[in-house]
Amino acid sequence: MIVDFGKDYELIDTGDFEKLERFGQYILRRPEPQAIWPKALSDSEWQRADAWFELNEEATNKSDRGTWHVRKGMSDKWFISYSHGNMKLTFRLGMTSFKHVGLFPEQANNWDYIYDHLNGKIENPEVLNLFAYTGGATLAAKAAGADVTHLDAVKQVVNWAHDNMDASHLDNVRWMVEDAMTYVERAARRGKRYHAIILDPPAYGRGPKGEKWIFEEAIAPLMKACSQLLYPTGGMVILNLYSMGFSPLVAENLLHCYFPQAKGIECDTLSFRDRAGRTLPLSVFARFSTL
Repeated sequence: MIVDFGKDYELIDTGDFEKLERFGQYILRRPEPQAIWPKALSDSEWQRADAWFELNEEATNKSDRGTWHVRKGMSDKWFISYSHGNMKLTFRLGMTSFKHVGLFPEQANNWDYIYDHLNGKIENPEVLNLFAYTGGATLAAKAAGADVTHLDAVKQVVNWAHDNMDASHLDNVRWMVEDAMTYVERAARRGKRYHAIILDPPAYGRGPKGEKWIFEEAIAPLMKACSQLLYPTGGMVILNLYSMGFSPLVAENLLHCYFPQAKGIECDTLSFRDRAGRTLPLSVFARFSTL
């Protein structure tokens, strides 16, 4: 599935394990392990980037820490916008030591899905967003009129999500800095129910108290616990995966196994196409809505 983010994002070129992107007024150059083909643009075009990420010398894989090099005059924080129908979102971007900038623009497709399937369907739907990062899905749900619980294990990115909420002129999100499994198990014991659950788990991670997350080991227990939180009459679930090598069918199978009320599950790969027409796959998802 090719994503169209709109005017504030463009995948310019890909190749030689890198990608060249425009976020608003700035062009960034970052590592991209899946871009194994040669670049289409010349070296001089790539060298025009406003900022470029260099892995540390001791890095052992493409996700390790590194350093941003920034041209004089580039701001360390800037804003871009995204709109879909009456949904108007604004995001603060910045450069992190893990090559990210605080936004995964391919997720715009899931934001549209969230907004379209919540808006006007139920009065004040309750939504749980797990591994919620800087809050794109949270803001989409909030823009649709939902009561949202936003949970992430890292306080700094929860604060970042709060900034994005303010920039988008939204309010009243419930912010949680907690381990996802801990929260979900406690909510299930208390009989809590949600109309929609959104999950974007990493391959590896740590909870705020050092809880270990390894996707292959933890995803099944988490999905089982989440199945107890969704209203039995139905609802919406989105499962997004960034772990390289997984097919969208893996996500689809997880939804089939743990949500028997699921109907019309769709699964696909979220991708962008560069100016040369090459398609870069970025994440896989499965989702359904019976709202």
